[in-house]
Amino acid sequence: MIRIKRVYTPPDRADGARILVDRVWPRGLKKIAARIDEWRWDLAPTAALRKWFRHDPKKWDDFQRRYRHELKTRGKLDALQELAKRARRERITLLFAAQDEEHNNAVVLRELLSELLDATPGGLPAANVGRNATGKHGTGK
Repeated sequence: MIRIKRVYTPPDRADGARILVDRVWPRGLKKIAARIDEWRWDLAPTAALRKWFRHDPKKWDDFQRRYRHELKTRGKLDALQELAKRARRERITLLFAAQDEEHNNAVVLRELLSELLDATPGGLPAANVGRNATGKHGTGK
């Protein structure tokens, strides 16, 4: 099972493995209080994509396509496959700092990991990672 949660929300036993998926450490948050098991900054959007997006809901569809494209071109498919396998064995909670709980990279990662879990045992073909839920291919442009 894959959950998402704001990193500022107090930890809960039901969270399972708590994985921070932001590139930058959340402001004002002490590591001990956050109870973060793993920091996967490498799976976060690049600084350029983050700055372009700025959590603007109007850019959401394009952000999803660009982010998926980034993950593919940055060679993160194996890491995503491993995280999906882990989610088969245990509950994981993807943590994010953004105030917008509907338009952030953790939402995209949860969707992508769910697609990997729903795929055949061999996993999702790499060609599909650049596609969004509607099947449209993201070009990253």
